[in-house]
Amino acid sequence: MIDIIPETDEEIANIRQVITDAFDQPQEAQLVDKIRNSENFIPELSLMAVDDGKVLGHILFSRIFIEASQQSLPALALAPLAVMPQRQHQGIGTRLVQVGLSKCRELDYAIVVVVGYPHYYQRFGFQTASKFGLMSSLSVPDEAFMVLELKRSALAHISGTVHYPAYFQEV
Repeated sequence: MIDIIPETDEEIANIRQVITDAFDQPQEAQLVDKIRNSENFIPELSLMAVDDGKVLGHILFSRIFIEASQQSLPALALAPLAVMPQRQHQGIGTRLVQVGLSKCRELDYAIVVVVGYPHYYQRFGFQTASKFGLMSSLSVPDEAFMVLELKRSALAHISGTVHYPAYFQEV
């Protein structure tokens, strides 16, 4: 039975290894460490998939902002989502996203953005962000930059730039 639970200090090294293995490089794990040590970290939204005491996957949602015409709106960045390579394609990532989005709603967040594979994230309701008049401060393909309204019409009459913290540029 796979449990989705908040990360613990004892599991940080294991989480780092899962992320490094999933991406076959250390940059995403280093990103998580930088987020964890920033004011944008939300402990309740750093979730791990655990089976029989072993970390199989991890998802992180952190604070970012949308700079709109006359206002700055809070939002969340989903980054990264990682599952151990030998346990991918078994629904673990899906469970992490579903439970994570549910937690985001519980904590009263309205907007989540992600840079990822459209065919994967669209099934959770993510749509191309440019359809909402949103641009990314990162240099990413339009179809890979997506947004999800956790609250109905959260992006109504909003357009602007999603500003990622500088440490996202390093990935």
